[in-house]
Amino acid sequence: MVSWQTRMESVVRSALVDKVDRDHTETDRAFLRRRIVVGIVLVVGATLLGISLSVKPGDPLFYTLTIALALVWIVGGFLSGPLHLGRIPFRGHLRRPILTPIAIGLAAGAVFVLGALIVREIPPLRDFTANVLDHARVGPFALIVFITLFNGLAEEIFFRGALFAAIGRGRPVLISTIVYTIATLATGNPMLGFAAITLGFVLGLERRASGGILAPILTHVSWSTVMVFAMPPLFA
Repeated sequence: MVSWQTRMESVVRSALVDKVDRDHTETDRAFLRRRIVVGIVLVVGATLLGISLSVKPGDPLFYTLTIALALVWIVGGFLSGPLHLGRIPFRGHLRRPILTPIAIGLAAGAVFVLGALIVREIPPLRDFTANVLDHARVGPFALIVFITLFNGLAEEIFFRGALFAAIGRGRPVLISTIVYTIATLATGNPMLGFAAITLGFVLGLERRASGGILAPILTHVSWSTVMVFAMPPLFA
């Protein structure tokens, strides 16, 4: 009989470690085009991100900018070239990753919430975190939830989709995580940078293992759901 620990190890390896076979080879011309598009979109998106979080919480301009930012990531991602949903092994077959990435996202959210209990006791870190969460406390909550989840989906289409593919075979998890973190630091908030480098690494592992963006999308959206509901009350 297979033990519980063995089952869990198998699930984790399938989701984060073992790569499924796939052939996503591009021509040199298509690969160069993808890199050019990714470079342009990255500059535009990072600039919009920095501007959006500099807007006063509750200002309608914030919602306009963040929706525009999500559209930039999505359009740029699809303009760069083909993107794939990916598959992971499950009970001897390759299937679309759904339940496992959602569970990973919820687990990551729980870890961040536990970390927040420590962060809120450290004044400088508490202030950086509260500054971000101010945007989640002011304005229509339904709109804030929509924007949060929409941006999570959009970031995965671009960063684990277009950017990951544009890096090629040379350490795409590490490089995509670093670029994602640098782009996030355009906000000037180190706590967002910390979230980007930790969550981004997990999302990169999922992208490498599954060969597609579905798993990172579901993990990011699940994590964002925990963040938008659980974090603001902790820093009220």
